[in-house]
Amino acid sequence: MFDLTGMKALVVGVANDQSIAYGCAKAFREQGADLAVTFLNEKAEPHVRPLAEELGAEIVAPLDVRDHEQQDALFREITEKWGRLDTLLHSIAFSKKEDLHGRVVDCSAEGFGLAMDISVHSFLRLIRGAEPLMPQGGTCMTVSFMGAQKVVENYGVMGPVKAAARSRNALCCR
Repeated sequence: MFDLTGMKALVVGVANDQSIAYGCAKAFREQGADLAVTFLNEKAEPHVRPLAEELGAEIVAPLDVRDHEQQDALFREITEKWGRLDTLLHSIAFSKKEDLHGRVVDCSAEGFGLAMDISVHSFLRLIRGAEPLMPQGGTCMTVSFMGAQKVVENYGVMGPVKAAARSRNALCCR
């Protein structure tokens, strides 16, 4: 397909071997990229760490995107180990269950804000952290879903959130 030998890729969002993020990390690795993989918390670590090790990830670190100290620590580790970053893949989304399965108009402001922060604004924060490590340029990608363009049953608040994510992709670096 293409050669990523020597490229440094950060993959955020691996939860298990069915995750889109895991499939992307696997493809990056198969094409020669060096990997940094994050896991959400202690509960997720036993599911993610073995996958990261299977892929030969050089960096495996916790990252709750709401925790700025964890994000700073992640980018410090990338800086110390690699000194640069070529690719950032953001493959995370979250909403409260009642907002995901409920009617969009019934979503609370708090629930909407939480979904937007984790699913959309976190990508911008990660780009800010990655940018200094990409002095020659790089690639920052996020994952979307057709629910951003079309009503999908039981997708609730994530429809407008993913629509915001899609429009953010076109505007974030201008």
